[in-house]
Amino acid sequence: MIIRDLRGIESTQDACAKIRKSKDSRKGPVVILSITYRGVKFIDAATKTIVAEHEIRNISCAAQDPDDLCTFAYITKDLKSGHHFCHVFSTVEVTQTYEIILTLGQAFEVAYQMAIQSRARHYVPPSSLGSEVIETKTSRPVSQSWSSMRRSAVSTTLQTL
Repeated sequence: MIIRDLRGIESTQDACAKIRKSKDSRKGPVVILSITYRGVKFIDAATKTIVAEHEIRNISCAAQDPDDLCTFAYITKDLKSGHHFCHVFSTVEVTQTYEIILTLGQAFEVAYQMAIQSRARHYVPPSSLGSEVIETKTSRPVSQSWSSMRRSAVSTTLQTL
């Protein structure tokens, strides 16, 4: 579903509600989601071919539908058109949806940490500092639950809406 007015999680919830109200809400293909720190791939469950893939940097938010906990969505930006799209999925069990949302969050966190490490490796201090050394430390709060979770790829079978 195209998103004309991007409002983050509110946009994902609106898309979930629109899909839920449509007549064809449960008729999408069954897909396997492959989630890594690099992005998300939709794989057709029957043919095992990649239907679509989104780089993690092009995914802006993901959320569970508060009115149907087996439904979740995430928003991507198409670099060619500049449009935002919301991709809505449904799972068989609430726990599966919860695990997918957590895994997407972990993928964002791993990608973020890798970007920080990459920038640190390529950092060249300004020459205007001369022999002065200035130390800076940035910290980004991370919830306790994130630090205890394993950082791995997850594949799961679900139905697109």
